[in-house]
Amino acid sequence: MKVGIPKGMRDFSPQVMAKRNYIFDTIKKSFQLYGFEQIETPTMENRETLTGKYGDEGDSLIFNILQRGDKFKKAITGLELGVRSSQEFNDDAFLNKSVSSFADMALRYDLTVPFARYVVRHQNEISFPFKRFQIQPVWRADRPQKGRYREFYQCDADIIGSDSLLNEVELVKLFDGVLSDLGFKDFSIKLNNRKILSGIAEVIGRPEMIIPITVAIDKLEKIGLEKVKEELSQRGISEEELNLIQPLFEIKGDNVQKLTQLSEFLKDSDIGLKGIEEVQFILSTIDALGLKKATLEVDVTLARGLDYYTGAIFEVVTNEAKMGSICGGGRYADLTGIFGLKNMSGVGISFGADRIYDVMEELGLFPESSSAGTKVFFVNFGEKEAAFALSLLQQLREAGIRVELYPDTAKMKKQMKYANDKQIPFVVMIGDEEMSSGELSLKNMESGEQSKVTVEELIKAVRK
Repeated sequence: MKVGIPKGMRDFSPQVMAKRNYIFDTIKKSFQLYGFEQIETPTMENRETLTGKYGDEGDSLIFNILQRGDKFKKAITGLELGVRSSQEFNDDAFLNKSVSSFADMALRYDLTVPFARYVVRHQNEISFPFKRFQIQPVWRADRPQKGRYREFYQCDADIIGSDSLLNEVELVKLFDGVLSDLGFKDFSIKLNNRKILSGIAEVIGRPEMIIPITVAIDKLEKIGLEKVKEELSQRGISEEELNLIQPLFEIKGDNVQKLTQLSEFLKDSDIGLKGIEEVQFILSTIDALGLKKATLEVDVTLARGLDYYTGAIFEVVTNEAKMGSICGGGRYADLTGIFGLKNMSGVGISFGADRIYDVMEELGLFPESSSAGTKVFFVNFGEKEAAFALSLLQQLREAGIRVELYPDTAKMKKQMKYANDKQIPFVVMIGDEEMSSGELSLKNMESGEQSKVTVEELIKAVRK
């Protein structure tokens, strides 16, 4: 039997988990400082909860879960009876029907749609505006590649039940604070507004094409301008309309210059000008507050492919390593409306913990303390010595020191190899002399120095 795991999934060693937890703990601490409260939602949702919320491309990446037992048998039987030819079996419409017949649940694609479902379900228990955070895994049936996995963690913070742009300002500050605390020194927070993109669709006379236009523009960095134009053409945008969009890709300069050019381009679109006004408010407020390390940059081609965004949209990229966006988010006007709770505007952001980990590992940003394991190891010389050591272990643990005793009476060489393999910096040896005098034999594994110490002196030495 080959012992493997599915593509795009990963095992994490204790050393990797220590570093991942450093990221999670840093993010969680900042979320709590900003007043966000933690919730969790199930790994699985009803399939109908998730589908139709991410656009066609997003929906195609949802992991569907087959029905079980008799329900599955009935679905199989029903489909077999309804198939008249192999051509019909391969038809897209039939396959879509097959999925809905076979699958009644799905693994969550992101944390935002389940959050919207949570808000509707618990609306009578929530005080609005509601500030929540979640740190949980999500799943996408994507093609695995560098920085892109089928199972990965999102760290989300959302504010729902408020239209105020001060929420967007707080989230920009949160991006800046968290990534600065993690050691990033040069990163850009890219800002745009879906109202601006709606204005562009309006200016070319195709307001109904906002979603296809957004989906195509969102691929600009990945596939380049010519491919974007080609896709827009395939989606029904004429050559004349493409020429009208062209100035969008030529806007350059600092934030003020970009918005000035945009204002001219969108002068006949009320919704487009509203988007510019919202972006200007965020920029001016952040300018007054300042940022630690981040650069806030208007990016008129930033689109964010998810259908539910309606206002400000964000992406964060590091300029220190070659990686896609490491964070993202935006404003959604009525995501809960699809579940029956109307007029509940929200805005949220997400930290991509897995990409952040990859960048931090590449740049060497993890402090030594982030991967610290056991600090003190007690050699087991026998039943009597082990019993004596147990009370000392308790003292050290009460002092907050990570400590362990080898569970078996094994050869000294084997026990020391164990300590070396785990990179434990201090080893304590207790024999008759140590039990009689109360002074322990301590070996510093890095320097090789050995000394006699009391428990109090051991605690001080380890804490240095």
